[in-house]
Amino acid sequence: MEIQIQKAAPGQMKPKPQDESQLGFGDIFTDHMFLMDYETGKGWHAPRIEPYRDLSLHPAAMVLHYGQEIFEGLKAYRGIDGGIYLFRARDNFARLNRSAQRLCMPEVDIDFVMDGLKKLIELDQEWVPRSKGTSLYIRPNMIATEPHLGVRPSNTYLFYIIVGPVAAYYKEGLNPVKIWVETEYVRAAPGGTGEAKTSGNYAASLLAAEKAKEKGFTQVLWLDAVERK
Repeated sequence: MEIQIQKAAPGQMKPKPQDESQLGFGDIFTDHMFLMDYETGKGWHAPRIEPYRDLSLHPAAMVLHYGQEIFEGLKAYRGIDGGIYLFRARDNFARLNRSAQRLCMPEVDIDFVMDGLKKLIELDQEWVPRSKGTSLYIRPNMIATEPHLGVRPSNTYLFYIIVGPVAAYYKEGLNPVKIWVETEYVRAAPGGTGEAKTSGNYAASLLAAEKAKEKGFTQVLWLDAVERK
């Protein structure tokens, strides 16, 4: 497959952050995104890089009803030599494929999506921040897109990658944080989906996270589901 590249027109280009100390995390995105589609019997096809845009989904898209969604999170860094470096990106895509297996979703070809990611970063390389403690956050995502109501694996999927400049995820940076030990709720159970990086796992963690936040803690330490240890 050949990756088709459509560059953003001048009017579509976004202003780049001027003060990298104010980047925050997860709110700023670059000018382009990588996408490709999957259909049962056809496999992955139509790989492309195009201007960053909203997605259009059918109201019955299966991801909205049955939660077939997986994602990853990794980073690219600006080196002191000005080059751009990825850290263990192949490991992230290998984990994405393990998540796909668990949720009955199609795996991706790691070499191919690595190539797509590198082309995306090359196109948006001026967005990679230069300040200490900053990076380009990379979010690969796969969602079930078939418009169907009924519990079964989807026949169509969308895989896409969006990227954006970020500072540290926690406001404390690399300093110690206060951790709440959660004894009531559990994050994962034997035979469950805890090993998969899927959105439902994170939604189920929010109640405990909010409880911890109200008590002045930054994050939650989850205990095992059987013995609470």
